[in-house]
Amino acid sequence: MSDSLKILINTLPKGMKPIASFLRHQESSSGLSTTRYIQDVSTCLLPKAVFSRSKEDLTENTFLETSEEALIYLTPSLFGEKIARKVFSKNLDNNLKNEVAKTGVSLLNAAKNDAMTSLNNKKIIPVKAAIALAAMIIPLTEFSLNYIKNLMTLKLFKKCDFKNIAALTNAKEDKVQQEKVKNSAKKHIFTAMGIYSGLLGLAALLASKGRNSVFLQKVSEFIVAPGSKLFKNNEKAKSFINKYFSIDFAQSPKNKLVLSKGQLTTCVLLGGLGYFGASADRGKENLKETALRFPIVALYVITGSELVEKAFKCLLKKFGKCKDVMNTNKEVVPFEQLGALAQKLAKEKGTTVKQEFKSLLKQKALIFGLPFLFAIGVMGFFVSWLTVNSTKKRYAKEHNSDNKCDTCDLPTIYKDFTASRVRI
Repeated sequence: MSDSLKILINTLPKGMKPIASFLRHQESSSGLSTTRYIQDVSTCLLPKAVFSRSKEDLTENTFLETSEEALIYLTPSLFGEKIARKVFSKNLDNNLKNEVAKTGVSLLNAAKNDAMTSLNNKKIIPVKAAIALAAMIIPLTEFSLNYIKNLMTLKLFKKCDFKNIAALTNAKEDKVQQEKVKNSAKKHIFTAMGIYSGLLGLAALLASKGRNSVFLQKVSEFIVAPGSKLFKNNEKAKSFINKYFSIDFAQSPKNKLVLSKGQLTTCVLLGGLGYFGASADRGKENLKETALRFPIVALYVITGSELVEKAFKCLLKKFGKCKDVMNTNKEVVPFEQLGALAQKLAKEKGTTVKQEFKSLLKQKALIFGLPFLFAIGVMGFFVSWLTVNSTKKRYAKEHNSDNKCDTCDLPTIYKDFTASRVRI
């Protein structure tokens, strides 16, 4: 950050200085990491804490939300940059080590018109694929977290029945069911560990032998750019698959490996498998609540937040707001350029640079703040209220019905079949 920009930040009122620091950090930090971590923890944990139904419920939500968000948003850049990149790129020539930070898609596109890049890719792409596979420890750990949560609740509170955890009832815990939940959790955690061991072995193979094997190079290209391999003649499909299903890292402005949208999708999908599996182990009430909540949250995390931000930008543009920091293409001026822009506007308007800088900062804060408030209000409090109340009402309806039967929750075709067997 330039000295002139630091001076302008120091001229701001005390209440605006933290906002300036946050917005600057948001743009200079790693990809989707820090900002999304703060946003998602706020969106998920605070509302869940407000609507928590018991100390067990609060403990579980606190554990899950803090660990999940840290794992997804903070770990990738640390693990990818500090560990995987150093381990797997150590045998690359020094002039190629910086190329590892570039996305596989950009390297493959550049190779189409450059023979030297194509030649270098034979060495770089397998290394990038190895790094991406090594980073699969993150989504596989995400898959395991809900099973770890089940074990934690069993250990701390001696409970596994969701009806007790959600304060729907206060029934005696079934020891047989507790043992089933414990064994299922251990089984799935060890399965995730076994899968990761296989992926780590493949990563080592790609990094060591990939440059000399045409087959391993193709495997590597598929890992970092699946859309480019599956849809060579369909640009839209190619772009979509590369964006949302490549496990390759993204590239930061500082040439570092950072969380990509594809890695985020992988975490959400694998985490969802663990979420549903661990919920089913604890009873149908937990599974039904998961079935209501997860699709909404997953869609928002993967694409919804991006769409919401675009929608708010369109509204701001329509009403002529934030026009000093947002151009006609709805691109927002980077924080580092605000000082120069403030000087330009001050000359044009006959005002002071200090006044214009303050105004520009307010506009950037508004562009960021509206989607954040939407996330807190709608995706946070409303979804938490909806799931908690739906579970409570559904349970009350099922257990207060005058026509309760053993097959009430089964599909109609099965109930008809059961009824026919009774008549026979």
